[in-house]
Amino acid sequence: MPWDLSLILEYFPRFYSFALLTLQLTVMGILVGLILGLIFALLRISKFQGFSLPAKAYIWFVRGTPLLLQLWLIYYGLADIINIPRGPAAILALGIHNGAYIAEIFRGAILSIDRGQREAALSLGMTSWQAMKRIILPQAFKRSIPPLGNQFIIALKDTSLASTIGATELMMRTRQIGSSNFIMFELLMVAAIYYLIMTSILTFAVGKLEARLSISDHRV
Repeated sequence: MPWDLSLILEYFPRFYSFALLTLQLTVMGILVGLILGLIFALLRISKFQGFSLPAKAYIWFVRGTPLLLQLWLIYYGLADIINIPRGPAAILALGIHNGAYIAEIFRGAILSIDRGQREAALSLGMTSWQAMKRIILPQAFKRSIPPLGNQFIIALKDTSLASTIGATELMMRTRQIGSSNFIMFELLMVAAIYYLIMTSILTFAVGKLEARLSISDHRV
């Protein structure tokens, strides 16, 4: 056998804390991305070009360049202006990157809501913001769950790129321990198992949430 199963079993429990670091990095990056995504989705659909054009530029740049480049721009490119530690730089890069994709997800979901609902809300005396907050956004969020789930899974796997700037997470620790102990293949297998476990749990959770929201819609 070209690899040692006993080493995989030995190191698997030791990598639990590294997987938690990856989850923390993912959660923080997703939270930043959700905030940016909602803000830029609303700016993107604005009829005022002073809002929509910067939003379009942000989405165009982030979606048109790789995450690795964005990560290096924030950590290395801004080093002469501001010194951002590795962890916050990784979170900021992941948040900015995910924010552009989440903005397009939210924008598509918002535009999919029948315009008649907004007009009905305005006829009842609501302001445009009240109609958006009370009528449009709750429905748009439900419709966004499946693509958001896919984006969250991508975000989880993208955290591995944070190792290129030395941010502490699963892949960086895997490379460090594997290089020092010369058992890279076995440790990469351990990391792969943890990624599979985390993405499977996330997929299951999103599926349950989607099913629950679907049931609530049927009840209504």
